[in-house]
Amino acid sequence: MRIATWNVNSITARTPRLLAWLESTGTDVLCLQEAKTTEAQFPVAELRELGYESAVHATGRWNGVAVISRVGLEDVVKGLPDDPGYEDVQEPRAVAATCGPVRVWSVYVPNGREVGHAHYAYKLRWFEALRAAVADDAAGSRPFAVLGDYNVAPADEDVWDISVFDGATHVTPAERAALADLRATGLGDVVPRPLKYDHPYTYWDYRQLSFPKNKGMRIDLVYGNEPFTKAVTDAYVDREERKGKGASDHAPVVVDLDV
Repeated sequence: MRIATWNVNSITARTPRLLAWLESTGTDVLCLQEAKTTEAQFPVAELRELGYESAVHATGRWNGVAVISRVGLEDVVKGLPDDPGYEDVQEPRAVAATCGPVRVWSVYVPNGREVGHAHYAYKLRWFEALRAAVADDAAGSRPFAVLGDYNVAPADEDVWDISVFDGATHVTPAERAALADLRATGLGDVVPRPLKYDHPYTYWDYRQLSFPKNKGMRIDLVYGNEPFTKAVTDAYVDREERKGKGASDHAPVVVDLDV
């Protein structure tokens, strides 16, 4: 079974690439983030033609998540049960589904903007709600994973130059503590192979030639429980999908499972 996570940075702009990628990789389940569309505008029909069902939680603008599956799609949950919301709005940042033998959450963690900003406090509260939402599944016997754009680099080596991030979000002790609390529910970090260079970055800014210079970050993560991580046979960053005209600024992270 092949499961992936990908921040597509607008499903409208990326639909042709998405469909071609699904066909070429044989992915069974895709957790997708930053759809930037509404549920009505999501390409459900095009995906159905390829044999995929879609569970979508999206309202347009900047957020939106989905689980796309060709191995079944059941018990869908849209949003975190105790989502704290931002400025009285609960944003579409999480969706869960059971796909065959595996249950997954697709998450798009708030960015945080800058340390001390209200959005940074919201990010930490959102992590608390995520931890509470996944705790039972994380401790369970069924393969389970939380995949997505976490907007946190777990360690200093997960950014191209830690000195550049001094005082910035994505690397602060509080954000990393939130990741540690999430892992403490029974989840482990499935670290992918990079395919090129020596570290598996998943995001490169569009500006300043960041991709060709490999000035990247590992912020798209796969956190799985023990039944999930024990079933992993391979994991890699599909760096090729970050290349070319019309690419997202994130690359897919692909995980193969023997389940």
